[in-house]
Amino acid sequence: MPRIRAVFHDPDGDRYGIPTFWWRGAPAGYATRRQLRAAGLRPAGQPVAAQVMWAGVGGTRVAYLYRVDLARPKRTATAAQLRAVHAALRARRTCSTCQQVRPYYVPRSLGECLNCHDGYGSPLEAAG
Repeated sequence: MPRIRAVFHDPDGDRYGIPTFWWRGAPAGYATRRQLRAAGLRPAGQPVAAQVMWAGVGGTRVAYLYRVDLARPKRTATAAQLRAVHAALRARRTCSTCQQVRPYYVPRSLGECLNCHDGYGSPLEAAG
């Protein structure tokens, strides 16, 4: 059974400005962003409806709660958006010097793959 702290029980919002509950003490109908995402929902621009507070490492911790009845289904990416994301990720793996697509992201600090930076060139140039 969780430890209940009365200081974190403010269902009317008099002390903290919004309804506040202790850890695992929020009533049904509220969910965190992570819980909404797991259910396939999103907050859809609604303001924070309540909060959960608990004593954690480093002090008092807070998790904001949203109303489930106002949440909307998550949006899905279009085929064009997915193609754009894949192209952008591929560009991050492509070396500007040897034009090879690497299995890792090319470091922005170097501007080229590790082989080109170390002077080894591409594996195709070394074999030829």
